[in-house]
Parts: sequence; structure tokens; C-alpha cells
Amino acid sequence: MKPAWLAKLSPTWRARMVRLGFNFHPAFRGTGGRVTHVAKDLRHIRVSLPLNWKTKNIVGSLYGGSLFAITDGAHPMMLMAALGDGYIVWDKAANIRYRKPGFSTLYADFVLSDEEVAEIRSELAKNPELERTYQVELKDRHGIVHTVVERTVYIADKHYYRQKSGGGDK
Repeated sequence: MKPAWLAKLSPTWRARMVRLGFNFHPAFRGTGGRVTHVAKDLRHIRVSLPLNWKTKNIVGSLYGGSLFAITDGAHPMMLMAALGDGYIVWDKAANIRYRKPGFSTLYADFVLSDEEVAEIRSELAKNPELERTYQVELKDRHGIVHTVVERTVYIADKHYYRQKSGGGDK
């Protein structure tokens, strides 16, 4: 997990620091979204995007760029925490589908199951790199889906990645 000091914290403090890290990071802060919940095991993150003057577009609904941007980084962070330091995790691609305009606060839940982590580890034991696609639904307080974002994440064994890329992990 990066940064390494985060792994040394208790689960409660680790979850708090991840939440604060997202919320105070300038790029994420600029989306207008806020991380409202991080599970102690870092397997569930909830983000909210309120409708306000910073997130409203010209027609009065939530700005599409903000809808898209609040989904960035959650799955890679959860995967890095779950898999440990021996792996490289990158966001690789994304796709967004707008189903209906958002005229109220929308919420996105990111979940990483134990089964998913076990399956990834099993696949990485056979192949040193893989891609996973995760679908995130942005819903209102009534559970109505307004937007669906698909994010493709690249995961690789760190040693394999370093050999392949001819150097470091950056």
C-alpha cells in the first residue's frame, strides 16, 4: 500500500486518513465530491456529490465532469490496500453513461469483496498482469440510478512490471 506509513496505522485511523486524503487532495476536492465513508478494512468507500453552485452545469443539473471525476481513484486505492506492496495498480480506462440528469445529491459506493481479491490473486499467480472492470452507479437518495461509470484497472506483479517497463513503478 502506498504510502507505506498508512499500512502501519490501526484500521480506524487508516480509514480516517484515506477519507481525509481524498477530501483534501486538490484534484479530488475540485470535483465537488466528498468521501463520506471508508470502511475500516478499506473494502467499501462512499462518495457524495451535492448539487450546489460549484457542481451545477448550465441547465442546473450536476456537471458531467464532476460525476465522472468522483469515481476516480477509489478502486485502485482499495486494490493497493488489499493486495499489498508487491503489486502495481493503475486506472487504465473509463466510460460514462448518463441515464438521467442529477438535480440532487448523488452517491457512489465502491465495494471490493474478499472473493474479488482472492480471484485477482489467483489470476496473478497464473499471469503477471491483468485488467479488471468495475461498474459504479451514481444514485440519488431514493436509489434511482442517474449515471453509470465503468472503470478499467490494470494490476500487475511489481517485479514483472519493472522488467516490462524497464525501470521503476512510476
